[in-house]
Amino acid sequence: MEKLLNKKGFICDMDGVIYHGNRILPGVHEFVTWLQQEKKEFLFLTNNSSKTQRELQAKLSRMGLDIDEKHFYTSALATAEFIATQMPGAKAFVIGDPGLHNALYERGITLDDVDPDYVIVGESASYTYENICKAVRLVLNGARLIGTNSDLTGPTENGIIPACRALVAPIELATGKAAYYVGKPNPLMMRTGLNLLGVRSQDAVMIGDRMDTDMVAGIETGLDTVLVLSGVSSRETVEQFPYRPRLILNGVGDIAAAASEMEPAAQ
Repeated sequence: MEKLLNKKGFICDMDGVIYHGNRILPGVHEFVTWLQQEKKEFLFLTNNSSKTQRELQAKLSRMGLDIDEKHFYTSALATAEFIATQMPGAKAFVIGDPGLHNALYERGITLDDVDPDYVIVGESASYTYENICKAVRLVLNGARLIGTNSDLTGPTENGIIPACRALVAPIELATGKAAYYVGKPNPLMMRTGLNLLGVRSQDAVMIGDRMDTDMVAGIETGLDTVLVLSGVSSRETVEQFPYRPRLILNGVGDIAAAASEMEPAAQ
């Protein structure tokens, strides 16, 4: 734990780590206060593509956390950056919420449901059978299939719900085309996160609730890894994977608690 507390940069997942849906998780206030007081570089890196940075800031503000927009980075932003780099001025048919649409617009990507270069799928309240059929037709006609992230499920205050990869699956199955997933554990998103923090990988830690995305992302990028059990993982699910996080904690509140315990010892 002392090694963790001495890290300069903290990359934290959001769903299952900071909140479930609209419910903040225990110990989060204390953890964020510790990050700010210790002047740690930190970034909330979420695979959920639904919300913009400003919407995420407003959401946490309603929960009593005052955090600047610069501390948020989403798979929507990573996807927009990837496509703008691959094909400037690209056209795309998009199944997604405002966070994804806004990110693509800001990078000069045009919405097109007739002859797009890409079909892009993220978490969406507008996910319909009609949109799936249209996406299938467009992919069969040559559009490249992109998923904002590879999460199969996500935690909410009401339990587990389907996430991006589960939404992309029908299109993959119907077309026989595999999607390219941009979010964690894709190194593209992790390297951008480190660049935004301005720290080296050996000086940073990845904190998340998923073995298949967060921990893989941290391990493959050379970060310290902390799995929290406040989201979709349990100690039993950890045993299903051939790799391990360095630390397993109940939640991020354990970090703030450990820091408080070490302060008297340091004095």
